[in-house]
Amino acid sequence: MNLTEATAKRINDLLEERNWKQYDLFKNGGIPRSTISNVINLKKKKVSSYTVYQICATLGITMKEFYDDPIFDEVND
Repeated sequence: MNLTEATAKRINDLLEERNWKQYDLFKNGGIPRSTISNVINLKKKKVSSYTVYQICATLGITMKEFYDDPIFDEVND
């Protein structure tokens, strides 16, 4: 699994935990819908740190909490 795939999976898992949809990230965080969709649907090859930061801030977690997940142990870019 590459970093982009792991990031998308982590975001999806966090959304499921909160019973949120992609729209909720847009609505609550002001993150462009296209950005969220492109990240989750793997249309972007790279996800910027700032995008991850915005998502984390919207979800109420730190970036450390975001990346402190076993999914990132499987990254092999």
